[in-house]
Parts: sequence; C-alpha cells; structure tokens
Amino acid sequence: MARQKEKEFHKMHVKTGDTVQVIAGKDKGKVGEIIKALPELSKVVVKGVNIKTKHLKPQQEGESGRIVTQEYPIHSSNVMLYSTKQNVASRVCYTFTPEGKKVRKLKKTGEIID
Repeated sequence: MARQKEKEFHKMHVKTGDTVQVIAGKDKGKVGEIIKALPELSKVVVKGVNIKTKHLKPQQEGESGRIVTQEYPIHSSNVMLYSTKQNVASRVCYTFTPEGKKVRKLKKTGEIID
C-alpha cells in the first residue's frame, strides 16, 4: 500500500497582511499587500500582482459566460518586505524585544514589523 506524503510547510519571511515589493518576474517593482500565504507551496498571493483572466462557461441555463480577472500565487522568494514609511524594500532579520518576544525587523530601516 502506498503511503500518502504529508504536507510539508516551508518557513517564509512574509505573512498575510505584509506590504511587499515584487523583485522578479513580469510584475517586478509592483507593491502590494499579501492577501493569502500558502506555506505548503512556499507561495503568496499579492493584491494587484500576477493577475490572470479566466473565461468561465455558463453554469445554468439562461446564464451567460463571463471573464474573471484574479490574482494568482507567486513564489515567496520573488517578494521583499517593503517599508511604506520610507518607501524602500529591505531584507528581514529577527531580533528580540526587551520582553523576550521574537520580532521581524527590516535591515535597511531598522523598522520593527510585528
């Protein structure tokens, strides 16, 4: 009997709600917010980035077909955290607060994200 492979989750440097800048691909330079993170695929869905059109057939009688535009996932390595205060993309590092909580921090600006 074949064993089913368990889902493997990848550690990503970005989370849902982060503002990121795309650093590779056809949408390079675009800035948007992460709508959804997919850690099992190591991908993220960014608002206004990687938009594709999908042609849908009519499902019921009398209904007409339609064209839907939708954001599709891109790999998390193709996005970089973005500081809205200083308008600059930066790598992320991890530091501890005086209370002992681990937080993410932008390397360029020193801005704490979490």
